[in-house]
Amino acid sequence: MLIFAAILAIFVYGMIAAMLGTILPDLSERFHLTPKQNGAIAFAQAVGLMIASVGVGPLLDSEGDKVGLVLGLGLIILALTLLTRSRGFGSIAALLFLLGVGGGIVVTGANALVSGVATEHRAIALNLVNLFFGLGGLATPFISANLFKRNWVRLCSTVVILTLAALAVQEFTPMPTPLGGAGFALAQVGPILGRPLLFLLGLLLFLYVSCEVGVWNWLPRHLIAQGIPESRALNILSLGFALGLLLGRVAVTPILIKVPPIDVTMAASIAMAVTTFLMLRTDKPGAAAALVFLAGVSMAPVFPTALAITGKAFPQMPATAIGFVITCGWAGLAVSSPIIGAIAGGDPRRLKKALLIIPASSVLMVGLNLAIGSAIQ
Repeated sequence: MLIFAAILAIFVYGMIAAMLGTILPDLSERFHLTPKQNGAIAFAQAVGLMIASVGVGPLLDSEGDKVGLVLGLGLIILALTLLTRSRGFGSIAALLFLLGVGGGIVVTGANALVSGVATEHRAIALNLVNLFFGLGGLATPFISANLFKRNWVRLCSTVVILTLAALAVQEFTPMPTPLGGAGFALAQVGPILGRPLLFLLGLLLFLYVSCEVGVWNWLPRHLIAQGIPESRALNILSLGFALGLLLGRVAVTPILIKVPPIDVTMAASIAMAVTTFLMLRTDKPGAAAALVFLAGVSMAPVFPTALAITGKAFPQMPATAIGFVITCGWAGLAVSSPIIGAIAGGDPRRLKKALLIIPASSVLMVGLNLAIGSAIQ
């Protein structure tokens, strides 16, 4: 039941991670939003994710994972319910901030729960549970394009219903007791923050999330600017990128039985650099779909495997360490999205140039993997 509860929470987070990129074209058209405003909205969501992830770690370590999961899912329900009644840029940005807070709490809580339960096979368990993130990310644009015909209000309402079901499961699932009280948590924070390895792992996720969420938020608009119809662009996002993330996490499981986690993240970083560069060089739907799928497969193991490395390296306060590393990841979203929007300016056709941030970040990740490998030896 603990793994099932974590799976449902991660699935919901996957759905909301793909939400902004899925509904952004329709919101931009309805409220006349520019790429720069799109970037500001993504920035608001990133700030919410950062505040939640860095703040919830000590709460989880002192009060337990259930508190965080219930709180985070409740905030997601509130944000999506109010988003259907938004009236313009200001309210959309505020509600995406709230959605980010809820999402940040959920992803930290769910990953900390799995890390604590599956200590013997942490990397494998985290990859398997996080494949449901890919399934959730696949579901959102697929449902929007094929069932609701761009009706983003019905999409938000559907995700609210699914989140309510996930919330009920968390509420009735017995979860492990916390490691200690608030004094225990505060006493351990200093030594954790004093280890350079934590900052190397944080920087790795900073760059990785810049890449992954850059695809979620900006790929549909980029493809549309290349002349690809919106419904096809959303299907490329769901059946290409999200499906690649899902299948990539399944495929990496047997590899992690024999290959050290740091070697997996190294190989994934190299593959990311190649595939994301090539996907930005084509305007043909078939080639774009194939390359986006391969980019998803390449990215798949990085996030959960980096969290597994973190959980193993910081066993005394895993939620605090994981929360810090995830917060660094959301900082990547906060920085990259405004930069992408600013480079594109008012012309969506310039997104191709702006999105080169993704392969460039992937190259930097290769060097960070070398540094992390040296630090954990």
